[in-house]
Amino acid sequence: MSEHLIPLGRRERAKEDKRRRIMAAAGELFAERGMTGVTTQQIADRADVAIGTLFLYASTKAEMLIMVQNEKFAAAIDDGLAAAEAAERSDATTRDAVLALVGPVVACIREQPENGRTYLHELVFGDPTEPHRREGLALSVRLEDGLVRTLTHDSALTSADAVTLARVITAIIHISTTATIYLHRTTGEVLDDIRLQISAVLPRRPFAASTMATA
Repeated sequence: MSEHLIPLGRRERAKEDKRRRIMAAAGELFAERGMTGVTTQQIADRADVAIGTLFLYASTKAEMLIMVQNEKFAAAIDDGLAAAEAAERSDATTRDAVLALVGPVVACIREQPENGRTYLHELVFGDPTEPHRREGLALSVRLEDGLVRTLTHDSALTSADAVTLARVITAIIHISTTATIYLHRTTGEVLDDIRLQISAVLPRRPFAASTMATA
């Protein structure tokens, strides 16, 4: 039995090594040139794998982008959730806690505007059964759930309100980071605009004041 386990382990390690090389190569090229400026052959060449091997991990360039962006999106959500929790422990307003969560996510999407825009478009309009898209959609749900949890700390908001507002905020993020008319804006300008929109729909009381009101 051990004679069969050793080769399997080696194959798995080889597959993981190729995956890491492909991810690194794709990430570098997409960052340097944007999605439209990169070919799958260039990714394969930089990763030092055959083009057929590349397609074992992602069947299209769009899926390759999603695979790369999913890792960045997941890290940005982690950072945002941690920032929101820190805000909730202070005298921050509901709006400030939400903005703390949203900030890293918007920065991630805007790091390379073309890539971020394509990534969100592919998640919304692509095949939801494709594994990388399914993972990206699960991350979007995680972001929305994080917004709901943050919003429900405000006693003035019902659970239903929190769910609705979380959807509104994710729609604001999507439109503000993908609409063609806004592509010329800097990340700071996009964040300022998102801040104004969120301010229009969220209360500004400190969490502490909201909690005390129900005591």
